Amino acid sequence: MNILILGAGQVGSTAAYQLAREEANEVTVVDINATVLRDLQDRLDIRTVVGNASYPDVLARAGARDADIVIALTSRDEINMVACQVAYTFFRTPTKIARIRGTEYINYRGREGEQLFAQAALPVDVAISPEQLVMEYIEQLIHFPGAFQVLDFSGGEVRLVGARAHRGGLLVDQQIKTLKEHIPGVEARIAAIYRSGESILPDGNTLIRENDEVFFIASREDTRLVMNEMRRPEDTVRRVVIAGGGNIGYRLATALEQTNQVKVIERDRERAKVISERLGKAIVLHGDAADEELLLEENVDGADIFVAVTNAEEANILSAMLAKRIGCKKVMALINRPSYAELVEAGTIDVAVSPQQITIGALLAHVRRGDVVRVHSLRRGRAEAIEAIVHGSATDSKVVGKPVEAIPLPPGTAIVAIYRDNEILEAHHDSVIQEDDHVILFITDRRQTEEVERLFEVGVSF
Repeated sequence: MNILILGAGQVGSTAAYQLAREEANEVTVVDINATVLRDLQDRLDIRTVVGNASYPDVLARAGARDADIVIALTSRDEINMVACQVAYTFFRTPTKIARIRGTEYINYRGREGEQLFAQAALPVDVAISPEQLVMEYIEQLIHFPGAFQVLDFSGGEVRLVGARAHRGGLLVDQQIKTLKEHIPGVEARIAAIYRSGESILPDGNTLIRENDEVFFIASREDTRLVMNEMRRPEDTVRRVVIAGGGNIGYRLATALEQTNQVKVIERDRERAKVISERLGKAIVLHGDAADEELLLEENVDGADIFVAVTNAEEANILSAMLAKRIGCKKVMALINRPSYAELVEAGTIDVAVSPQQITIGALLAHVRRGDVVRVHSLRRGRAEAIEAIVHGSATDSKVVGKPVEAIPLPPGTAIVAIYRDNEILEAHHDSVIQEDDHVILFITDRRQTEEVERLFEVGVSF
């Protein structure tokens, strides 16, 4: 696939890194910063073009005429939208994805209900808001305080949850096959286990051990029930403190203030004033979230969750560590650099939230071959969970009509669940794949992703 990425910032660079590693892709990156492009080219097998991403001549030099997909990820919404318009008008680029941060653009509807992003208006096929994606990701973690990842499939009906096994969990030190005895009638599957950093594709005889990172698949209704097998049930989150009143912090406060006691700490006085007027129940404080005196004064030591989502990752790390030290039950920090994230999660910070990894999943779902409708990047990009819709018949599909055990999955890959007729089914070795099934796979080595995608492509006769 010929992919044109506009913008080499944090999200754009991550997208280039992920997509260039796949042999089937030819990636070109456009940015105004020649130094950043040289650094990317030194590390990746990509082509780069220096220039303004919305200029027609720059897009022409970058090969927009032959591009299968344009992904506009610059820091300016307006540049991203104009670039998609130019790509459509002059080069008829088939798929156009744009990063759009402004809710005023995303939520706008005309008098007759017309949408802004449509071929008749602004030809953006997919509008992605990293801030909204990150907010929804954190919101899920707050609703499931024992988890470090909660990811949706099949329109939210199926969930993949990552949780660390703690002593006191009913399944700890027991074989996985006893799960059905503990919660009979519940369709759930242990998808993968990470022990001391190494992946294990489990079977029924595998023992769950304390401190294992366990990924399981369950329906939305059964998620909490299965999580209780990994650790003692945790109290419902009531008090949430958010450090940072920017786009993510404000949206998170808006989402939580009706059900939780929310405090927002914002360093900028004017921004604090603006969001305090917009929020209904949440309390907005002007101050530095890394000020221990302020945190103690506002009883952060008694809070259930502290979330640091400022624009400075060093400030996020420091304030989250401080909140944990003074007694907050669980702390999260927004961290851009993967190396930082792994370091802090090994210490006092419970969850390091990576905006790039969250956003890249939304992008990959539109780049994958076959009818891949959902992609979640896991383990700092080293693993993936994907949802593919099965098409075709037994004569032109590699999976239709075949039992799971007969499908030639690459090493480290497992079909963990099937969503069929609004019902989640555990994928047994003799489960037969049918047309229109939503198949959910866990891939411990994302280098195998291309081979998995090819299994779900349909022959020419279809």
